[in-house]
Amino acid sequence: MASAVAVRGKEEAGRRERRRIGAKGNFAAAMAVRDVDVDVAAIYPITPQVQIAEKITEYVANGELDAEVVPVEGEHSAMSVVVAAAATGARVFTATSSQGLEYMHEMLYIASGLRQPVVMALATRALSAPINIWNDYSDAFGMRDTGWIMIFSENVQEVYDNIIQAYRIAEHPDVLLPVVVTLDGYILSHTVEPLEPLGREEALRFAPKHPRGYRPVLDPDKPMTFGPVGVPAWYHEIKYQQVRAMRESRRVIEETGKLFGKLYGRSYGFIEEYRMDDAEVAMVSLGATASLVKAAVDRLRREGVKAGMVKIRVLRPFPVDELVKALENVEAVGTLNRAISYGGAFEDPLFMEVAASLASRGILKPMASFIHGMGGRDIFVREVMEMYKKLMEHAKAGRSARRTYFWGVKGHNPDDDQKD
Repeated sequence: MASAVAVRGKEEAGRRERRRIGAKGNFAAAMAVRDVDVDVAAIYPITPQVQIAEKITEYVANGELDAEVVPVEGEHSAMSVVVAAAATGARVFTATSSQGLEYMHEMLYIASGLRQPVVMALATRALSAPINIWNDYSDAFGMRDTGWIMIFSENVQEVYDNIIQAYRIAEHPDVLLPVVVTLDGYILSHTVEPLEPLGREEALRFAPKHPRGYRPVLDPDKPMTFGPVGVPAWYHEIKYQQVRAMRESRRVIEETGKLFGKLYGRSYGFIEEYRMDDAEVAMVSLGATASLVKAAVDRLRREGVKAGMVKIRVLRPFPVDELVKALENVEAVGTLNRAISYGGAFEDPLFMEVAASLASRGILKPMASFIHGMGGRDIFVREVMEMYKKLMEHAKAGRSARRTYFWGVKGHNPDDDQKD
C-alpha cells in the first residue's frame, strides 16, 4: 500500500513539474518525434506541414535526435523509405498534406498490407483542383479505406499526445498497423497553443522501443520475403488478417488512452462527449472544428437549448458502440464535416458512418448532415448555432433531412438542398 501511494505521489509530482510552453502544431509533432527517439524520417516538404520536416532536420543537426533523415524526391518515395526502414525494425516517421498524400496513396495500402508500424502526421489540407493550400478534411477522408488507424486532433496538445500514443499502438504485436495523426492545416499546424511535452525519458517510458526481434524483420542472417505475389488462393486470408488486426487495435487504443490519462492526467478514448448528459440534440464533429461546436453548445445552453456534442477522435477503427451509447437518448443527431463524398447517399462521409452505426443497432431518429468550411472557409460559432436550430426543426418534425445541407455557400440558401 505504501509503495502504491509513493508511486502515485511520484506521478503527481511529475505532472506538477512538467513545464508548459507555447508551440505550433507542426512543432508539437516534431517534438513528439524527437521524444520517442525515431530512427528514420523521410519527409518531402509540402504546405502546410513543411515546418515538421524542417524542425526534425534541425533536431538531427544539433544533436537532439540521432536519426537518419532521408531526402527524397517525392511523397511516394517518402512512404517507400519508411516502409522499408520499418521492415528492418526501425522506428519511423513521415508527414504530408493534401496532394502529397495522394502522391503516396499507392504506398498507403502497401504499408498496411505489409503490417508495418509507420506513424505519419497529416496536416489536413484541401485537394486540388482548384489549387488550395488551406484546411479541410478532403485528404484525410480519402484514406479511410487504406487500412490505417486514423486519429484526429482537436488542439496542439492532442497533436503531441496522439503521436506519442500512436507509436505504442502501431508497434503493439497484436496490431502492427500504420497510424496517421491529423492536425488541421494552419488552424493547428501554424497556431501557437499551450503544450506540456513529456520529454524523451517519459515518452520512451510510455512508448518504449522494442528489441529487434519482437516482430518479423529483414535480417541477412534469417532471410524472409516481404510483399510476395498474393495469389487468389491466399490473398483473401491475408486481407482478413488486416481486418483482425484493425479489430484488435480497438482494445489497444482504449488501453493506451486510459494509461496515458492515468500517468499524465489527460485521458483519451475513441470519442469525447461534451455536455451530453441531458442533451436533446447533438452534433457529431471531429478535428479542430470540434472546438467551434463546443463554443456553439455553450451559447445554446445559455439560451436554454439542451445541445450537446460528440467528437470523433478515432475515425478508424470507427467507434460504433461508443457513438451509439452516446447518442441513443437524444432526439436528433447532426454531423458537421469539412469533406465531401461526391454522389454518395449523403454527400457527407461522416454522416454515412454515423447513420450506419445507429441503424446497425436498430436506432432510427431524425438526422441532418452539414458541410461547411471547405478550402479553409471560416466557420463562425453563430453559423454552428444556426445548424443546431435547423436540427431542432427536424427533431420537432420527426423526420431526417433529405440531403446534406451545404452551409456558407455564397448566394445559396441551404434549404434549397432539401428540394427536388
